[in-house]
Amino acid sequence: MKALKKLLDKARPSFEPGGKLHAFRSVFDGFDTFLFTPGETSRSGVHIHDSMDSKRTMIIVIVALLPCLLFGMYNTGYQNWLACGETTFPFWSLMLYGFLAVLPRIVVAYVVGLGIEFVVAQWRREEIQEGFLVTGMLIPMICPIETPLWMIAVATAISVIFVKEVFGGTGYNIFNVALVTRAVLFFGYPAKMSGDSVFVSLNSIFGLGGNAPDGFTGATPLGQIATSGATSQAELANSLTNLAHETLSTWDLFLGLIPGSFGETSTLCILIGAALLLATGIASWRIILSVFAGGAVMALIANTFATPTYPASFLSVADQLCLGGFAFAAVFMAPDPVTSCRTNTGKYIYGFLVGAVAIIIRTYNNGYPEGAMLAVLLMNAMAPLIDYCVVEANVRRRMKRLPRTSADEK
Repeated sequence: MKALKKLLDKARPSFEPGGKLHAFRSVFDGFDTFLFTPGETSRSGVHIHDSMDSKRTMIIVIVALLPCLLFGMYNTGYQNWLACGETTFPFWSLMLYGFLAVLPRIVVAYVVGLGIEFVVAQWRREEIQEGFLVTGMLIPMICPIETPLWMIAVATAISVIFVKEVFGGTGYNIFNVALVTRAVLFFGYPAKMSGDSVFVSLNSIFGLGGNAPDGFTGATPLGQIATSGATSQAELANSLTNLAHETLSTWDLFLGLIPGSFGETSTLCILIGAALLLATGIASWRIILSVFAGGAVMALIANTFATPTYPASFLSVADQLCLGGFAFAAVFMAPDPVTSCRTNTGKYIYGFLVGAVAIIIRTYNNGYPEGAMLAVLLMNAMAPLIDYCVVEANVRRRMKRLPRTSADEK
């Protein structure tokens, strides 16, 4: 590391104003500060410094995503093996298959997103921000594994430009960039985001895996529920099966060996990531807890008044919280410090509404058997209003405690 630091220090003058490569100063600075903590200190004013800058924060979030990423690799291979009728599941072959399936999507998301941020930083003569370090990982994790690469590239570019850069860059966007990318894909290319086969990789990769038979269908559990026509909780439970037509239990849904977006299926891995984020103070426990609380309350209400018109209303509270992207949104999307509430009371309200709205959309809209994405985006828009109302309520309450003077009475 010392040798690398010396190399960077030696190259630095070329990237400073007047140097041969000064046009790429932002790129050099971004690479340098990503590897090493900057040595500059403030020369005026009062500042408190520690080693936890925003780049280190982003790296911790990426580490928290690793359990979901690794499990997603295994599950991608596992679902392909099931779709092809295999009965043996070699661990390393499944992992390698999943790695080869997701790697191009991660590369495309980073190349497009970071490429745009590099260009904008150079144009504005600003430092390259590090927010996309996490966004670039989230995008392929919340999309079906069969999403074409060009679609990911187009949606990522639209999201980064119109949701982030036009608002001023990292820290100024009002919507979660990764979720807007998924929304662009969902509404622009619905067949590639909600079909019965897009959540399972159907073809062999470099000789690994197999090719699923023609006419293969691999609907997610939520997709199965929306079309099940179940009239009771028992019927609904029997309609939930994996690709081998084996009935799925709540434990199976919790583990996540089911079709779904690449990184969202395993609630267990998501909770492992949540533990790291909470232990390091990166994520707000108020928001995460409130999202699960809101989802649980709404799921209980829906189950209490269950009706055959809406089969998802027969789901138990545990199943509702484990299915789809609910848990992933609760841990990695809703607590985004840029797009969520900032007041403590607002965080409780914001999180509770995210969870409740997600279950409402999922349960009472058979045409859209999800809900977490739209719930978070809706509450992103409402977060400033929630904070404003909380602050105004605090001001009014404190004003009432002020002693009244004769001038006030007049």
